[in-house]
Amino acid sequence: MTIQNIVTQLGGGMLKTILLFFSTLVIALPLGLLVSFARMSKVTFISKKFKPVRLLAQIYISIMRGTPLMLQIMVVYFGPYYLFGMKISSSYQIYAAIIAFAINYAAYFAEIYRGGIESMPQGQYEAAKILGFTKAQTFFRIILPQVMKRILPSITNEVITLVKDTSLAFVIAYAEMFTMAKRIAAKETSMIPFVAAGIFYYVFNLIVAVVMNRIEKSMDYYK
Repeated sequence: MTIQNIVTQLGGGMLKTILLFFSTLVIALPLGLLVSFARMSKVTFISKKFKPVRLLAQIYISIMRGTPLMLQIMVVYFGPYYLFGMKISSSYQIYAAIIAFAINYAAYFAEIYRGGIESMPQGQYEAAKILGFTKAQTFFRIILPQVMKRILPSITNEVITLVKDTSLAFVIAYAEMFTMAKRIAAKETSMIPFVAAGIFYYVFNLIVAVVMNRIEKSMDYYK
């Protein structure tokens, strides 16, 4: 089998990897912000009287960061069957993978957001209050743009890790890039599919790093 044929066969896996990657980001980034609101007792829309909410957020983050992502994928995929007796179809694979990745990465993003928000000087909140800004206006117009600039390097690291972690979806037979590479390699008894997959992951991560670096430079005016 020629390299061109191998790359052609890997094409479907590439598309599924990209779909999983972007779907996870679209869900996990805003979800992480919401979880960070619940996690904090100050500088958010969560009042101090909602201690159970903060406790639940802490437990959620602890579980997501303290257990393997592969295990979480398996729980999300097989859970409906073992818990409720629901039939699992092959079409559920993509949804299970997206859900598992999104709730996992939302926990990491939440802690990154929290660190950035809590690093902001309290004087900015007080000044905004004096100027008549509401809490929502203060956060979204003044605080969040500065926070995004501060946390972008950490977000970039997590995004790059996400690209590589998409290969873990093989555990539920989701035919992403790594799964397709294994199938072709086993069939052709060749290492070329793995090399091609490795090049794909490297190039994908290189593109992500360049894009994130440009975004970071574009926010230099917040210094």
